[in-house]
Amino acid sequence: MAPGGEQRAAPDAVIVGAGAIGLACAWRAARRGLQVRVVERGAPGSGATWASGGMIAPVGEASWGEEPIVELNLASAERWPGFAAELERASGRPVGYRRCGALHVALDRDEVAELRRRHELQLRLGLKADWVGPVECRRLEPGLAPAAGSGVHAAHEAQADPRALIAALEEALEREGAEVVAGAEVTDALIEGGRLCGARTADGREHRAGAVVLATGCWSGVADWLPPEARPPVRPVKGEIITLRGPEERPVCERIVVTEWVYLVPRGDGRLVVGATAEERGFDVTVTAGGVHHLLREAYRALPEIAELELAEAIAGLRPASPDNAPLIGPGAIEGLVVATGHWRHGILLAPATADAVAALLAGEEPPRSLRPFDPTRFGSKSRRGDGPA
Repeated sequence: MAPGGEQRAAPDAVIVGAGAIGLACAWRAARRGLQVRVVERGAPGSGATWASGGMIAPVGEASWGEEPIVELNLASAERWPGFAAELERASGRPVGYRRCGALHVALDRDEVAELRRRHELQLRLGLKADWVGPVECRRLEPGLAPAAGSGVHAAHEAQADPRALIAALEEALEREGAEVVAGAEVTDALIEGGRLCGARTADGREHRAGAVVLATGCWSGVADWLPPEARPPVRPVKGEIITLRGPEERPVCERIVVTEWVYLVPRGDGRLVVGATAEERGFDVTVTAGGVHHLLREAYRALPEIAELELAEAIAGLRPASPDNAPLIGPGAIEGLVVATGHWRHGILLAPATADAVAALLAGEEPPRSLRPFDPTRFGSKSRRGDGPA
């Protein structure tokens, strides 16, 4: 699992990118008996996954005009319990999955009106979410600020620990005999007869395979080793996120707490993840005083007890956003390319559904109908669409 190593026989697929999506795709493909290799220019999970809150919250993520992604989010959330249990058995490592529920709270009159509007959308979409008053909000979360008014309780929302997930996926892949090559940046595509048949890394090594999976998150849109027509329209959106730490036996909240401005995700070990800002800053990952101040201020408005917690970490990550905020999953614009990117804020949530879909494609199956809204070529590629891997 270290950089370099002996040259192995050509695998069935090379996955470029070792975040949660890339590693999950590789693991699901390996479970189907396929030979896979993952190539990562940095360390596995060091991109958007490392700066993720890990929420598995399809109800809270529902938004106007995004019905197809709501359906995909729900389907993937339903897969998560089985996915987590199987991965923990396969790796011997926990992934931090737990169905803790989420409480969305409004802290002033304007926020009540906005939350009511969002709850009406949730009901129209048939989502399970209950409107609760101030008394019930405080019964659910006694640490809420006195200003907390009405709320929406989504009891089935869940979370996973993204960093634990990466460790478990790496271990499971190693046990499957798969190869993860870290510190290897792809510089060239290997194209023969108009078909993508592998990639070359900066060390000169050729990684030939039956298919190449592009899972490089926000860097997918600037993958200049691919032909221009094959690069998906994905851009980075910066998000700053902080981690607080307190006593494991006295968490400031039991559920995910969400306001109009921040979310707070309690881990089982006393950590509290608070996120996240959203800025169009290109590939900048600077942590700013303003960003940290915003997160702390808004978290304090909801849960004043955070003032007593240790500030353990402040980092920034880059979410991969597509023009319509929906993922790109499926055969790419050239033969041999499979795309799995553009997951916006839903990378952890969508990992099981994306991995199962990509593994099926790599095994030669037809893309499921549910993936049609997420066709990577839907934005009008000028090239002939490939048929995917043979």
